[in-house]
Amino acid sequence: MEIKINAIIVDDESSARDVLLNLLNRFCPEVKILNTCSNLIEGVESIKSNKPDVVFLDIEMPNYAGYEIVSFFNEIDFDIVFVTAYDKYAIKAFEVSAVDYILKPVEIDRLRETVLRLIEQKTFRRMREQYKILSENLKNEEVCKIIIRSNNGQKIIKTKDIIAIEANESYSCIYTMKDKQLVSKNLKHFENVLEGNSSFFRCHKSWIVNILEITSFSKSKLEIKLSKNICAKLSKYKKADFERILLK
Repeated sequence: MEIKINAIIVDDESSARDVLLNLLNRFCPEVKILNTCSNLIEGVESIKSNKPDVVFLDIEMPNYAGYEIVSFFNEIDFDIVFVTAYDKYAIKAFEVSAVDYILKPVEIDRLRETVLRLIEQKTFRRMREQYKILSENLKNEEVCKIIIRSNNGQKIIKTKDIIAIEANESYSCIYTMKDKQLVSKNLKHFENVLEGNSSFFRCHKSWIVNILEITSFSKSKLEIKLSKNICAKLSKYKKADFERILLK
């Protein structure tokens, strides 16, 4: 699966923002620019709302220098690439501090090298998270977390937060307490993943429901009402098994 890097550009010079934006669009298709900002305060707000993977950050800006970004976050959970016009002597400070930087004017090869390094880092973090979840699931009798993939990358979902899963042809729609996600896996895949988890029941060819999230049940309509006003269908062939589960 192709790794996508979501990015924000912060630079007080509009021409510098445009140059970097154009270079990334032309030579680094893996990078998606979420926003461009003209000062650090605007950049901080955009980071908090857009949650980028990386921020291309100018150092010399009015009011706040780029490196002061650390003062606005309790935790830096995104990569920073400083874009700077500092001379070669000041650059030594970046190198000995192991901080990623790009010199102005931006060279295509250096930019491409930086983006490839960011992709490697994101891939490593994703694999590390996958192994962590594997370890947690192996320690439990029931699967406690699943990883789903979408156009925006991957997302971790706790099984206890799943209300229901609905079939949508070769896809599935996962309903959670926060939102719903369309995933390129069929319902049989999730039935196998959740096998052994007593909270989930395949009630219909198109539905898996979380028993703990049921709010009501209509015998005449063969409908199951769940949290968040989700309404699932119940197969007549599953009705007896479903009723036995409710009596437990």
